[in-house]
Amino acid sequence: MADQASPIDTAAPADVLAGLCGSLRRVLLTGPADPDGDSIGSCLALQMALAHRFPELHVDVSGQPGFRYAELPNAAKMLVETELSADYDLVLILDGDRDRLHPRVAAAYAAATTRGIIDHHRSTKPEGYDYAWIAPEVASTCEMILQLVDAWNIPLYPDLAMALYTGFLFDTGGFRHSNTTAQTLRLAARLLETGIAHNALTLRVLHERREQGLRLLGQILTEAEREGELAVGFVPLHTLERLGADYADLEGAVETLLHIEGVELAALLTEREPGVVRLSLRSRARVDVAELATRISPKGGGHRRAAGAQLALDLNAARQLVSPLLRAALRN
Repeated sequence: MADQASPIDTAAPADVLAGLCGSLRRVLLTGPADPDGDSIGSCLALQMALAHRFPELHVDVSGQPGFRYAELPNAAKMLVETELSADYDLVLILDGDRDRLHPRVAAAYAAATTRGIIDHHRSTKPEGYDYAWIAPEVASTCEMILQLVDAWNIPLYPDLAMALYTGFLFDTGGFRHSNTTAQTLRLAARLLETGIAHNALTLRVLHERREQGLRLLGQILTEAEREGELAVGFVPLHTLERLGADYADLEGAVETLLHIEGVELAALLTEREPGVVRLSLRSRARVDVAELATRISPKGGGHRRAAGAQLALDLNAARQLVSPLLRAALRN
């Protein structure tokens, strides 16, 4: 029946992954160097699912969760990159790709016997992975993990539901973005039925900011360049250091630029280290920022309305490269 919350058919990827894990000892689950709510939620949820399906399997999750995700189940056990070994039978990347890994994670990935990816970005390609499950039709990678949970007949319980709901929230913007489907809402309802405190989780994931993060956002908005339907913000490394902020405090900043009245396309250029800039792109409707990101950098990509790229440039050079391309994207 149309109103039933039946997941998309995932028998093949679920069976293949189960076949891979059945004979392994150690697995690493990881995401991009700056993991967001969907990456962290999907890694923690898959760790729980694997623990249920394969009790003898040792599963690590790498990454630094930041203040928004620090209270998620098992987040405190996530390994920082310096704690990783190179002794993993399988490394699975969730909600990202191998070009966005932290260098130490990339070394563990390269040394693994088997390398895989579970992702929903349409810019991600399956080539080069031993296991690739890519589903751009779903709203979040956590939605894919819930389908995996169903395929393995794992019962939903609050800790698992909380991790999954985090990714649902993050990648749909609290079920406001156009990627929110009826299926997404039906699956989210199943997570709420476990009794999770979804209101507190929503506040934490989408709205709460540290004081230094608010000061950083204020400076971004004050110094942003506005040109018609375009808004561009800039974050030099010394600004982060002066305010005592970190990259977790930047979450949601580019969306705030996009929400300025009359803005159709927003960009945020953040200096990660000298000579390295992270570009975040957001669009309301007209501009396909995933396509734009791949034109700016071969390793760029993401979703139609939310994408990004990393540039091997200083902040001024990145500004000179990106600004005319953003204006041209709006004109076209």
